[in-house]
Amino acid sequence: MKIHEFQAKTLLAPYGLPVPDGGIAISPREAGEIAGRLNGRGVIVKAQIHAGGRKHAGGIRSVDGPEAAEAAAGALLGSMLATAQTGPEGLKVRSVLVETAITVVRELHLALLIESSSGEVILIGSAKGGADIEEQAASGTVRVNQLRLGTGREPRLDAVAQFVADLALEGSLHDQGCALIDGIRRAFVELDASLIEINPLAVTETGTLMALDVKMVLDDNALFRHADLAALRDEDETDLVDLQAQRHQLNYVQLDGDIGMVANGAGLGLATLDMVVAAKGRPANFMDIRTTARSLDIAHGFRLLLDNPATRAILINVHGGGMQPCDAIAEGLGIAMRRTGRSLPLVVRFAGNNADFARSRLRNFGCAVIDCPDMWTAAAKAVALAGKGA
Repeated sequence: MKIHEFQAKTLLAPYGLPVPDGGIAISPREAGEIAGRLNGRGVIVKAQIHAGGRKHAGGIRSVDGPEAAEAAAGALLGSMLATAQTGPEGLKVRSVLVETAITVVRELHLALLIESSSGEVILIGSAKGGADIEEQAASGTVRVNQLRLGTGREPRLDAVAQFVADLALEGSLHDQGCALIDGIRRAFVELDASLIEINPLAVTETGTLMALDVKMVLDDNALFRHADLAALRDEDETDLVDLQAQRHQLNYVQLDGDIGMVANGAGLGLATLDMVVAAKGRPANFMDIRTTARSLDIAHGFRLLLDNPATRAILINVHGGGMQPCDAIAEGLGIAMRRTGRSLPLVVRFAGNNADFARSRLRNFGCAVIDCPDMWTAAAKAVALAGKGA
């Protein structure tokens, strides 16, 4: 779950992250009032959207005084801001962050993330930060240092001290850097984050570190432990289909094909997707039904497929287990079919717990399915049926 910059700064400040003074505004008048309270002429007005590249797109503006801050906020609020990460349509600006302008001597880059291959927490950093850091790192013009932190629960003080030294931070700046990294490491673990990125991390003219921009992503699968963090979700910037899928215990990704796909397990789902592509088919989605999903949740998942006008056939590849037998999937399908009334070719491969009972449930629901003995046969059949419906 992405959160806004101002939310990330608020969450991380108690962990010792130094951030500029400021406040969030949803109207031009509020922006002017915040600028007036900051006791300085120079302020930064920053559009709050879930995307990077805001500065290049005109979403971050440096102004002098309350009147200029109010004017900048008036220009941004309600506008559609398009960056390289939003697509051409852009995202609507509903709030702005107004902060004290900081005089910067040097910019650095720091981030904590989960390495997908190992599952470890990785600390990365560069002695240079700011705009286009990703492109510079990819081209080799900027050196990026890495430090593996395992689960992130151990501070690894000596290794972190060397990591900070390699960023050319000395004296009091070195001490500040070590303390900052220890703070965001604790926040990363305690808040179940999957990304904390500080770019730029500024060295100020007064010899202090200051986080000028923060990007933070929280693990959706851990939000059940953090009701307060779940409330930070900006539903205006969240795809409604994705949001509903999350609430119904589904991992769902919309694709541009015509074969609706259902599996119970991420690995099984990816294997099913690969087989459809190998059979020259085009998946309409990825769907992994979590073991915590009930029949009504599963019915919602099938509704997503049936409501998609591009879907021409549905492929169900399920291996029943102890927590989620095959008949639970069959019941969800039956409910969805009755609610929507739409009829599509249904290709089913059931295996494992209650597979035969699931086939019987589908017959009782009146669902005409094509039962296949293995995954490849099911994938090839679904591709053929989708082709006939084209």
